[in-house]
Amino acid sequence: MARYTGPKDRLSRREGYDLFGKGSKLTRVNIPPGVHGPKGTRVGSQYGRQLREKQKVKRMYGIMERQFKRYVTKALKSRGNTGEMLLSLLERRLDNAIFRLGFAPTRAAARQLVSHRHVFIDGKRVNIPSFEIKQGNAISLSPAAIKIPSIKKQLEEDHKLPSWLKRKAAVGKVTGLPKREDIMEPISEQDIVEFYSR
Repeated sequence: MARYTGPKDRLSRREGYDLFGKGSKLTRVNIPPGVHGPKGTRVGSQYGRQLREKQKVKRMYGIMERQFKRYVTKALKSRGNTGEMLLSLLERRLDNAIFRLGFAPTRAAARQLVSHRHVFIDGKRVNIPSFEIKQGNAISLSPAAIKIPSIKKQLEEDHKLPSWLKRKAAVGKVTGLPKREDIMEPISEQDIVEFYSR
């Protein structure tokens, strides 16, 4: 699948939120990008607010429009709360699970780990970042990945895991399905559902 390869700081600045986990390396987060950025933004419409929310979540999880629309369609067809189902589908992506387990510092780094064939699910090598993990899956890293200095540092640090994941050393276990309260990022899923329900 395609992925965004352009400048990332401008995306974070456009949304006014650190989308890619750059922390202190991200400068001028409160000023929108572009020549008119420092002048501030106009008061947005309801459509504009919904569009910004959709763009923010799409960029946060590192997926393109067509794939995001497929997730929304799947969520709309499922039973229960559509917004929560959408977030659950996004959280169950393999690259996101690697990030949540603390194996990688960012989702982009997690995606690279997966595409470089360093991740195993139940002992089988998987190199598809959008692979949908299921309850009971065991996620582990290859011996080569554990030797990478940045990954070794990540594994030594303590991470607050969501309730649906457990981790011991370089092996993670999916113990349940993601719940809304597990997602700490400021996301308004209702705006996204309304955007696609027009």
